[in-house]
Amino acid sequence: MAMNSHLGRYEIISEIGQGAMGVVYKATDPLIDRIVAIKTINLGMAQDEKEEYEGRFYQEAKAAGRLSHPNIVTIYDVGKSGEVAYIAMEFLQGRELRDVLNDAAVLPVKQVLDIVSQVALGLSYAHEHGIVHRDVKPSNIMVIRDGHVKITDFGIARMESAAVRTQTGMVLGSPKYMSPEQVMGRTLDQRSDIFSLGVMLYEMLTGKAPFVGENINAIMYQTMNVIPAPPSTLNPAVPEMLNFIVAKALAKDLDARYQNARELADDLRACRDSLPPDHAKAEKPQFASGVLPSGVAATPMGEVADESKSAAVFGLSPSFDSAEATMILAALTASKEDVDVISRTLRIARPSIEEINRSASGLHAQNVAMPNSAIPRATKPNSPPSNGGGYLLLAIIALVVIGLISAILY
Repeated sequence: MAMNSHLGRYEIISEIGQGAMGVVYKATDPLIDRIVAIKTINLGMAQDEKEEYEGRFYQEAKAAGRLSHPNIVTIYDVGKSGEVAYIAMEFLQGRELRDVLNDAAVLPVKQVLDIVSQVALGLSYAHEHGIVHRDVKPSNIMVIRDGHVKITDFGIARMESAAVRTQTGMVLGSPKYMSPEQVMGRTLDQRSDIFSLGVMLYEMLTGKAPFVGENINAIMYQTMNVIPAPPSTLNPAVPEMLNFIVAKALAKDLDARYQNARELADDLRACRDSLPPDHAKAEKPQFASGVLPSGVAATPMGEVADESKSAAVFGLSPSFDSAEATMILAALTASKEDVDVISRTLRIARPSIEEINRSASGLHAQNVAMPNSAIPRATKPNSPPSNGGGYLLLAIIALVVIGLISAILY
């Protein structure tokens, strides 16, 4: 589309980008002498489709325009000029997160936590106002020069994704970042955005997307069935607590996932604050006494804490600080054969499905983020075993044994 000199009252200065549905311009609002970004949407389509599309466009744009938050780009105006609808919004001096990751695929862990926690806070605000983004991905996140982060394309993202449909009519967003419920074409709520943000977090920590494939169908199959390896197996700088946070954000079971983005933001910031200053250079970060993750307390060796007050160890909550709970965790993360071995070792019966579901519900990552999904392995025959799960179980068993020995000796 040739560059116009005006869109509505706005005076075009230059073209600054190409979107999926139109062009993005830098422009001036002469009424208040303000620089704005203008995002255009081409309405050149059949009349009946155009009317429906235009109606939804204005509805979404107005809803997004009501959002006012430091981590969400501000929308000033919406209008139409000929066959082009447009949105005037805050002009940002910064870079898309996608470009930042293309230059440095794996950022320092503290920087990742800072960026993603800001996105989570912005999403939390939008969700509280009844708006689900539906297309959270690096190209819809702007990183400003001072490290401040802004989410873009609220509402617009839905319009763009609605333009691409399968033969069955299922709406496609960005396949790599879609939630399982998006893949299945179900009604979405805020937890879908949380899953997409979890995918983005995983990619930022490891340089690799958790769900990949040669085509859209392969990616969707993985999103529905595959539990990715813990990020620390690909990046040793990732602390164990962050493995749990990522796993809970990527839980396929909606009830096992973070229920709101503020909880996720709180856990990300608690994890960031627990890291030592030189964490970005550390191969295997160690939590020193006094800087344990939020919700984790240090108990001196030889001192047996009151069970009713005992806190988590290395990111595990009191809910998992027992041999019985270790069996429940094993049932969630290991094969039937491994669970049988652990059952004989600890002399504890396998937990029932009811016990597993009851223990998995309502957990918070400051206490525990599920290491995989809260769906018992027995109910997911197509899910391949999670890499690194065996190491996690060995560590948990070791902690239980150490606790038993300490109780006997001291």
